[in-house]
Amino acid sequence: MMYTFDSRVRYSEVDEQGDITVCSIIDYMQDCTNFQTEDLGIGVVWHKEHALMWVLTFWQILFKRYPKMGERISVGTQAYGFEKMFGYRNFLITDEREETVAIANSNWVLMDLKKNRPRIVTPDIADIYGKAEPLPMEYAERKIRLPEGGEKKETLVVRDYHLDMNHHVNNRGYVQMAMEFIPGNILIKELRVEYKKQAVLGDEMWPVVFRAEKNEIIVSLENAEGKPYAIVQFFI
Repeated sequence: MMYTFDSRVRYSEVDEQGDITVCSIIDYMQDCTNFQTEDLGIGVVWHKEHALMWVLTFWQILFKRYPKMGERISVGTQAYGFEKMFGYRNFLITDEREETVAIANSNWVLMDLKKNRPRIVTPDIADIYGKAEPLPMEYAERKIRLPEGGEKKETLVVRDYHLDMNHHVNNRGYVQMAMEFIPGNILIKELRVEYKKQAVLGDEMWPVVFRAEKNEIIVSLENAEGKPYAIVQFFI
């Protein structure tokens, strides 16, 4: 069963044209899954007490349209599967007409923080979330392949405002950094992110920008050795 909450697009969540931003949509989806875990009794405090953390490894978001400031929306999420240490989750944002605004798929890994390694998702944990049927969408592969000929950009440094409660760069933060290399007048139709390594305060990132196809831009946020923290793929 899908967990939902209702909201209204705020002035602080829109761009110069009054449309909700990509990062605001990501925030709504993240907030939704956090609200669900809190209401299920396995929120932030529970995870800290049990030394567990769900780490996002892949995100695929399809944007059908961008609501205007003041529009009312409904944000939903549901788990649709668990396999070994992995969890799979959908997101859905709809408008007042119940038409889809954005739909997403995401892959997660359950981490044992004491042992600093993935942990098997046992039935007692999976049963709390429940299991729904996957939402109808075209599911992409988790692996994002980099083409040849990327252009290296100036270094970015992780600041305080990039961090979340886990003291790592928030999942949205990587997208926010990558979007600096997307022209402001371009409409993003689909976003995919492969998360590879967690960045912390003071880490330096070297963005490498690839124009793979006419309608595709990829930004690889890399460390000094050329290993990605995250690869962000935009379809425009």
